[in-house]
Amino acid sequence: MDILLVDGYNIIGAWSELNELKQKDLAAARDRLVELMAEYQGYTGYRVIVVFDAYYVQGIARQYRNYKVEVLFTKENETADERIEKLAIELNNIKTQVHVATSDFTEQWVIFGQGALRKSARELLTEVKVIEKKIERKVRNSSEKRPASKIQLSEEVAEIFEKWRRGEQ
Repeated sequence: MDILLVDGYNIIGAWSELNELKQKDLAAARDRLVELMAEYQGYTGYRVIVVFDAYYVQGIARQYRNYKVEVLFTKENETADERIEKLAIELNNIKTQVHVATSDFTEQWVIFGQGALRKSARELLTEVKVIEKKIERKVRNSSEKRPASKIQLSEEVAEIFEKWRRGEQ
């Protein structure tokens, strides 16, 4: 099994789309990152865990699932780096390969020393973009292969049927 640990705020700061969004709405930037990681998880089959510092969100540590992605907020005096290091040690075993996505150079070397593989923010962004293109291509191909109706219908009748199908009246 492959597990991807994501340093949430590090990635948000490194990806221009998310960094711009963060300037307006931090919660929206976090949600967008989780959404992108859900696509990544769905396509690769990796277990994805996104870790955010409590620095930006004060309070007790919490954990929840969103789109099957695990989202962790650290304890108040715990950094995301510390939590990721602990998770890398806990999760790394003979059947599991841990990958850590961060552009924090020091963190990359620490987790590399623990047997985890490192991914820079730029490498992860490249992978995400490639996956998005592959998903788009699959969707386009499957919609093109949709069988045509065997019964000839006028455009007006086809439009009425489409509205019914969508539950519109």
